[in-house]
Amino acid sequence: MPTTLPGRVTACLFDMDGVLTSTAELHRRAWKQVFDEFLAAREGPSFTPFSEQDYLDHVDGRPRRDGVRAFLASRGITLPEGGPNDPHDLATVHGVGNRKNDLIDKILTEEGVSPYPGSVKFVKAAHEAGMALGVVTSSANGERVLAATGLAPLISVRVDGVVIDEEGLRGKPAPDSFLAAARKLGVEPSATAIFEDALSGVEAGRAGNFGYVVGVDRAGQAEALRAHGADVVVNDLEELL
Repeated sequence: MPTTLPGRVTACLFDMDGVLTSTAELHRRAWKQVFDEFLAAREGPSFTPFSEQDYLDHVDGRPRRDGVRAFLASRGITLPEGGPNDPHDLATVHGVGNRKNDLIDKILTEEGVSPYPGSVKFVKAAHEAGMALGVVTSSANGERVLAATGLAPLISVRVDGVVIDEEGLRGKPAPDSFLAAARKLGVEPSATAIFEDALSGVEAGRAGNFGYVVGVDRAGQAEALRAHGADVVVNDLEELL
């Protein structure tokens, strides 16, 4: 089953949440609960709740602590950094981030992971076509979620939140994580397609001078994906078969 990717593309790097799996919605719910509880405790019942636009603008696709900083900065709030072992009720960047990580872990355990059928078809087709495949996700749960999709045997490289921390990479919208994955695959960015549903991820693909940037519109933001650098926007990866 051939793909409609340009002939120069020999490798594909996929974001996970929102591209391969429907877990982006689970992350959004977890962030909303964490931020709403934080704001309510800080500002009282008159606080302005965390919105879907807040998620898209400040959190989606970014490493966890970057998302904490970016969203709180949009509300004029700056927290001390704290440390990796901060309890999740501590008002630090690490503490708020750890609360979110605990919550998403609970949600994933209770609700499981559902890959998009069209994405499964596309990944299998790209593998059969001999393309090199990798996953690049800011989530620290990348290994667990990828394993649940059944696609792990087809993916040669995984750069997730754990790897990003270990290697000191800048998170999206910086291109570092995608560039690291391309190096690990032994491919040039110019021969690599990026698949992203987050504006920050599309920006990262463009900033890294990747050969083709596919925006996956799961949130009704097709124009914004194009404006941030997508070469093409699809609703589902099956459209590229």
